[in-house]
Amino acid sequence: MKFNTALLHGNYSSDEKTGATGIPIYQSTAFRHNTAEELENIFKGNAPGFVYSRINNPTVDSFERRIAFLEGGIAAVACASGMAAISLAVMNIVQSGEELVSGSGIFGGTYSLFDDLRAFGITPRYVKDNSIESYAREINEKTRLIFVETIGNPKLDVQDLRSLAELAHAKGIPLVVDNTVTTPYLVKPVKLGADIVVHSTSKYINGGGNSIGGVIIDSGKFKWDFDKYPALKDFKKFGGFAYLAKLRNGLFRNLGSCIAPFNAYLNSIGLETLGLRMERLCDNALKLAESLNENKHVLAVNYPGLKNHEDHELAKEQFNNRFGAILTIRVGSKERAFKVINHLRYASNLANIGDVRTLVIHPASTIYLNNSMEERERAGVYDDLIRISVGLEDIEDLEEDFQRAVEEK
Repeated sequence: MKFNTALLHGNYSSDEKTGATGIPIYQSTAFRHNTAEELENIFKGNAPGFVYSRINNPTVDSFERRIAFLEGGIAAVACASGMAAISLAVMNIVQSGEELVSGSGIFGGTYSLFDDLRAFGITPRYVKDNSIESYAREINEKTRLIFVETIGNPKLDVQDLRSLAELAHAKGIPLVVDNTVTTPYLVKPVKLGADIVVHSTSKYINGGGNSIGGVIIDSGKFKWDFDKYPALKDFKKFGGFAYLAKLRNGLFRNLGSCIAPFNAYLNSIGLETLGLRMERLCDNALKLAESLNENKHVLAVNYPGLKNHEDHELAKEQFNNRFGAILTIRVGSKERAFKVINHLRYASNLANIGDVRTLVIHPASTIYLNNSMEERERAGVYDDLIRISVGLEDIEDLEEDFQRAVEEK
């Protein structure tokens, strides 16, 4: 089954009762059962069923099954947001006194989260560069996972997922990959050895900028050492599902990080056009990057699809000659960056990526406002940097709009 067919038919069929081809929205808090014994068995995990929408819901379940199939995982847990997904994915296995190792070019919100974890006794360590040697140097007996983004946002650096998976497994720890920016259209991290994949589904999965969501997908392949990860010991009987069983019966249920059924519905609808959108978005991004790269008023263009990008060859191989839909430009100063943003006609100035419309933002004064200069530079954020999330507009209009804006006096 190829990609676009999988989007429409993978783990999905019409409603059995009505024949409806669209997923029903089960906007219900709880679900009635005919006998006390039936409900008891569901609570014990001896029988399938729905209990309470904070724990599970048929609309959400449908979305989870589809995204798990698409990413090649055994199952998934949908969350209220991408940040909720990252929080739960990490805290499900990392305890006080332990550590995680992270790529340096991660999203500003993830930086903030990892720093917040220090208050819970969890220490993040950031690599100096993307070499395998840098990751290996940061790993010690307290390390419980490696966390990376496929393409850093907004640094746009590319991680060698296969090599990182080999390193992680040699050290007996899982590789957790944020696949938000690339989506399974460009890469399926599980195929390259990743153990857990997360998404902010608010971005490209949804595609329309109309709902917040996140998802955690477990490959089911990691061989958990229950002495190293004692919190999973009680779920050993679930075999490959131990990680997800603990998550569903623990933090996910208790923190109330569930996605709303209506948001799960909107994300399911968006998922169906992911392949078509990503193809056009990637094409537009490459053409816009090439166009701006020729403009003397733009000091630098950062996009993995450009041949002068340091990770171009890795991205070309790993992402099947597609390079995502985000690029950044540097224009000389914060004042010029603001002027360019203010003169754009079609690009909306807002804090999101992955919409059908082109979006821009000045990261240093927004997403990274509260980060230190060291953290900003580590993430590739400078005062004159503009992040561009390219949309589906006709490329000629986008090129004209940006060329005009960067040339404004």
